[in-house]
Amino acid sequence: MAHAHEVKRYSGLMDWLTTVDHKKIGILYLIAGGFFFLIGGLEAILIRIQLWKPLNNFVNADTYNELLTMHGTTMIFLAAMPVIFALMNAIVPLQIGARDVAFPFVNALGFWTFFFGGVLLNVSWFAGGAPDAGWTSYVPLASTTFSEGQGVDYYVMGLQIAGIGTLVGGINFLVTIINMRAPGMSFMRMPMFTWSAFITSALILFAFPALTVGLVALMFDRIFSGNFFNPSAGGNAVLWEHIFWIFGHPEVYILILPAFGIISEIVSTFSRKRLFGYSSMVFATVLIGFLGFMVWAHHMFTAGLGPVANALFSIATMLIAVPTGIKIFNWLFTLWGGSIRFTTANLFAVGFIPTFVMGGVTGVMLASAPADYQYQDTYFVVAHFHYVIVGGLVLGLFAGLHYWWPKMFGRMLSEKLGKWTFWTFFIGFHMTFLLQHFLGLLGMPRRTWTYLDGLGFNEMNLISTIGAFLMGIGTLFFLVNICVTLAKPKTAGSDPWEDGRTLEWSIPSPAPEYNFAQTPLVRGYDALWKEKTEGNKGMTPAEPLGPIHMPSPSILPFIMALGLFIAGFGFMYAVWIAAIAGMAITLSCMFLRSVKDDHGFHIEPDELHDKGVKA
Repeated sequence: MAHAHEVKRYSGLMDWLTTVDHKKIGILYLIAGGFFFLIGGLEAILIRIQLWKPLNNFVNADTYNELLTMHGTTMIFLAAMPVIFALMNAIVPLQIGARDVAFPFVNALGFWTFFFGGVLLNVSWFAGGAPDAGWTSYVPLASTTFSEGQGVDYYVMGLQIAGIGTLVGGINFLVTIINMRAPGMSFMRMPMFTWSAFITSALILFAFPALTVGLVALMFDRIFSGNFFNPSAGGNAVLWEHIFWIFGHPEVYILILPAFGIISEIVSTFSRKRLFGYSSMVFATVLIGFLGFMVWAHHMFTAGLGPVANALFSIATMLIAVPTGIKIFNWLFTLWGGSIRFTTANLFAVGFIPTFVMGGVTGVMLASAPADYQYQDTYFVVAHFHYVIVGGLVLGLFAGLHYWWPKMFGRMLSEKLGKWTFWTFFIGFHMTFLLQHFLGLLGMPRRTWTYLDGLGFNEMNLISTIGAFLMGIGTLFFLVNICVTLAKPKTAGSDPWEDGRTLEWSIPSPAPEYNFAQTPLVRGYDALWKEKTEGNKGMTPAEPLGPIHMPSPSILPFIMALGLFIAGFGFMYAVWIAAIAGMAITLSCMFLRSVKDDHGFHIEPDELHDKGVKA
């Protein structure tokens, strides 16, 4: 049977620039996120070198402020988010039995806008100074009065462009999970990672517009002399805090919920047991997502909101401990009595549980408004959120990467190097941040570039710095593992762990271009495991073998994002020709996409072989 229309095939770099395949976009997210993770990690190491001894002058105060701002901004927006999206892209469509995401073109656009936004933000290092008002960019510190250079402008424009990518990515996954599940896969049969991706995408949909509004208002203040946050002209500086944290606290759950989903998959697989309390885990995830929007002002207990507001936000914050506790106990009960295998992925998962509990306990302490007056702006807060974000999210991402690496690349990571990664990173993490709780209780303030001798801070800061280097060594072990593994042939089977329970383990590794030659029929939770227990070798197909429709690759998402990148420079430096040209490029691509009818192409049944994703 002939093709109805011409099949576009590219190779080499052009293949990656034009791809709309969710698996390849996942790999692009992983490469970009990994690159920014290394940049953010280097900034963290430089911060710790500056603080390893009192009255150090390794960097000056201005550079320290830039390092601090860029470390936080890079790790949250440009490292953690894309690695989450890498795993969501690579795994969620496979887990629901879909051949692609709902909007492949939009998926590619989401990646490229995120990438160019991140590049724009980091160009600031070479353009006269990075942003220096902290990763939260509080006004009036971020106003032109106190931040005269272009640094904060790069923050505003870079995050707006990157935020577009995140927002359209979230919408895409919402639609994909709602509309593209395989026959038989009801919501209560979805794997927990897919559930966490679903709730995360909903949070992105509601939280990121708040950040966009705040950044647009700040852009008007800085570039067009607006007065949203300028008290001397009738603005309100506290308004920025409200807008930022209405986004910022749900962002914490946008980061941590996918890690919860990863841990749920891994402890179940390597305990050879169904996840304990699946229904309660689902409702706990939904409840965490809902309550995440109810607690933003706990970041503002000392801003003078009054006792009623403080009490309400304090209670709401403590309530989040309930669904989180349900998850912790369910993971423990899943492990209890299981046939546990301590693979690298499972080590990271099991290490995650007590570490995240420690972060949660200090979160409950910070939720007490009167006590928060003592902890506020000390290293206690730094220790708390690193226990949640690094001890929670980053350990979860390492677990997920080791677990799904063979599915993404067809090769197994070295278990020996993986265990070196785990122990160096895990020990280094606790060395770095455990003592910072006590530094905070002793009174060491956050965001300070140096400290005096004789205050009792010296030894703990030195140990923290040594721990940070250990974390860096652990990351290097992971990079070595990747390099060693990429030199090996693709020998991973469809179910390399042998205990795979969900649909992604029913197809070859790496997944073919079309994912499933025949859409699977789902007959229960842990769909593949159910087939295994009934003696079947694979999934029962829900349809006969037939032509598979595929979307065509396109260079337009790349060019649209490039146009926004150019426009960002134009707005910042008031070069209106560049701003107009950049927007014209983007709008022209949108117009071309609208008027050009691209039906994609079909893969015929006789072609269904050797179509794996090449990485």
